[in-house]
Amino acid sequence: MTFTPAACKTISDFLRDTDTSPEDYDLILTGDLGYVGSELLYELLMKEDNIDISSVHRDCGLLIYDREAQDVHSGGSGCGCSASVLCSYILNAMKKGEYSNILFVATGALMSPVSSREGESIPGIAHLVNIKMKVKEES
Repeated sequence: MTFTPAACKTISDFLRDTDTSPEDYDLILTGDLGYVGSELLYELLMKEDNIDISSVHRDCGLLIYDREAQDVHSGGSGCGCSASVLCSYILNAMKKGEYSNILFVATGALMSPVSSREGESIPGIAHLVNIKMKVKEES
C-alpha cells in the first residue's frame, strides 16, 4: 500500500499535465496495488483532485488471480504481476483492437540497503507510460 500515494500523484500529475481525463483512456492499469490499494487509490484521487478513475481502472495484481476462487486475499503482488499482465493479456487485447489508448502505471519501492540499515523509510514510486496503438481501418 505504500505505492498507492505514488500512483495517485503520478496519475493526477499526468492527467493535469496532458489536460486529459480518465474517460480519454480505454484503461488505466496499475501494477500491483491489489484490492485494498486500488480502493485507497480511488479515495485519494477523489479527495485530493476530484478525479474518478474507477470506471477505467484495473490492477494487475487483481487481474492475475481470481479473488473468489483462490485464497489470495487482496490480490497479487510484485513486479511479476504487472509484467505478466501487460505483456500477455493487455498487449494482446490491444493487438485485437480492444484497447487503443492505455495508461500503464508501474509501482514499486526504492530499495536501499543503506537507508534500511539507518532506519529510514522505503519510498514508494510510480512510473507511468501512455501506450497507444493505432486501430487499423478495414478496407
